[in-house]
Amino acid sequence: MPGMEPTTRLIFPRKSLASCVRATIVRSTVETPLASDGDRLNHYPATPHCWVTFYIEGDTEVLLPEDAPQERFRAVFGGPQTRPITTYNPGPVRMLMVMFYPHALHALCGIDVAEWVDRWDDIKALGPEWQALADAVLAAPDDAARLALVDNFLEPRWQAARPGGAGAIAGDWVRHLATEVADTALGRGVRNIERRIKARAGQPMRKLLRRQRAEHTFFEAREDYLSGKAVWSDIAARGGYSDQAHFCREAREITGRTPLELARVLASSDESYWIYRVWT
Repeated sequence: MPGMEPTTRLIFPRKSLASCVRATIVRSTVETPLASDGDRLNHYPATPHCWVTFYIEGDTEVLLPEDAPQERFRAVFGGPQTRPITTYNPGPVRMLMVMFYPHALHALCGIDVAEWVDRWDDIKALGPEWQALADAVLAAPDDAARLALVDNFLEPRWQAARPGGAGAIAGDWVRHLATEVADTALGRGVRNIERRIKARAGQPMRKLLRRQRAEHTFFEAREDYLSGKAVWSDIAARGGYSDQAHFCREAREITGRTPLELARVLASSDESYWIYRVWT
């Protein structure tokens, strides 16, 4: 129906998977197709998380970064991304995206996450069990069935693979990872710990902490902007940045936009930034 918005939902995991799955995103433009080419763009920020996306219906093309691989898969696995990504849907699309804490995927599959930074591939790269999951999800009749398949696949595997303790809840996962690695690393030397963190999370601890700081600061900046109280130098200082320019550089690195540009986009009805709005 005219005037209706695409269906987009952010779903947090059940308690037993809270230390494995950051969130699941369900999106469909099938029922309310987007007429504008600009609205069919999808702007994704850089992320420290790993992800699996199932394309139930429709297709997607990667526009940015320009050197990105162009192979198209119905089920895609990707590692942490250090650059923002822009994709385009030629027509209506229905998708399900599962965001994983990187060290959870390391525990589940034994992958060296550092080898998957700024990469993605067919889900079969994770092994035949994951390919079987993808086949079942793509054939499922509705979102509820798809979500149940993913949860029921992950739950027993995560209970068997996860390190001791629940850990990794929400924004504390980076520090939890550092503690976990320090407690288990043989020799506990600084270099050994750093190497293990990079294998499990794909990036050095200092970069993970920068991403975490930026996410928290963006949330605060959005609230201040919407309330008409945004003083960018003060927001930068509260976030621990050396100055406003430092905050702007980091925002551009992660999103491709300055904090002010991003706040304006989030306050607008620009459909191509849907993932920012659902995440905040």
